[in-house]
Amino acid sequence: MTATADTEFVFELLVCRWAERHWPPESTDADGTVPVVARQLGTRERRWDTVVIEADPDALAARAQFGERELDSDLLHVVRHAPAEWAWYRDALPDPGYPWRYVRAAVHRAAGRGVVEKRRSGNRIEIRRIAPYPDWVERVVAVENKPDLDASAARALEDQLRHDVEAGLADEVWVATAATGDDVEPVLLADLPVEAGVLTLDLDGAASADVAWHPSRLSPDSALSGRRLELAERAYGRGFRSYVETMRPDCRHFELRRAGDALLPWCAAKETHQSQAVCSGSCDSFEPEPPQWRTRGWPIEGGPGKGIARLLAERRRRRRRVDD
Repeated sequence: MTATADTEFVFELLVCRWAERHWPPESTDADGTVPVVARQLGTRERRWDTVVIEADPDALAARAQFGERELDSDLLHVVRHAPAEWAWYRDALPDPGYPWRYVRAAVHRAAGRGVVEKRRSGNRIEIRRIAPYPDWVERVVAVENKPDLDASAARALEDQLRHDVEAGLADEVWVATAATGDDVEPVLLADLPVEAGVLTLDLDGAASADVAWHPSRLSPDSALSGRRLELAERAYGRGFRSYVETMRPDCRHFELRRAGDALLPWCAAKETHQSQAVCSGSCDSFEPEPPQWRTRGWPIEGGPGKGIARLLAERRRRRRRVDD
């Protein structure tokens, strides 16, 4: 493994970028779908390193009508059930099982974002959909990333993967690890659930991956369809480049460096690929960009740090476009 994957965070970004460009792995059932890739998503019980949402291309394009931001559970309740013709929201929407005042607040939020239309008729608030909300999610795939799988990591991973297999939320579960070149990859000697697939990534040059073990196709719990959609919405809205939102690209030492076809954060002060945990305002090497950097050909709204944030946001935006 090269220095470009010297932390789990960087390895995670490389896995995400590989999945974005090359998913599905060989001999899987996802042909014809489009991958939407995100990181660090999950539930209260479990957070996944990488999430791949296999999306129907036409339905994914239809999802774009509802904006780039994610729709939370309250907004989904409104958007999915909004009627084609004007109707009082309490007649149009199913009983949510909680007070209607919260639904009314969600209606106002949805109208404010332009994902439904709203009007007042006497004392009543009526709504109408802007378009049918599409059934865009085909499958949910969970990936756990472990670049170096020593004995202790393997023991912890066994419990995590067992939970993932049994939770009923994912259609497929994988573990991704760095290829060692051994005749038998160490990950295959670990006592992992047989239902979990294994990807080994060769990180020399452009990242490539081999399927060392094929996963079983799981049967998600139909009762969890809403939670699966909420997870997919978070993946759609955040992607995996959202890490920059919790780092400090406005630091004069913050750079993006290319590793194959991926752009990875780099700290010029510490000469390393930093992580979110260390790249913050509390870092003792943090220095804000000099004001003059923002007047030398950069847009008036900011300097190099703003440019980095815009670049990553545009890349995230482009990956939602099925014709890209």
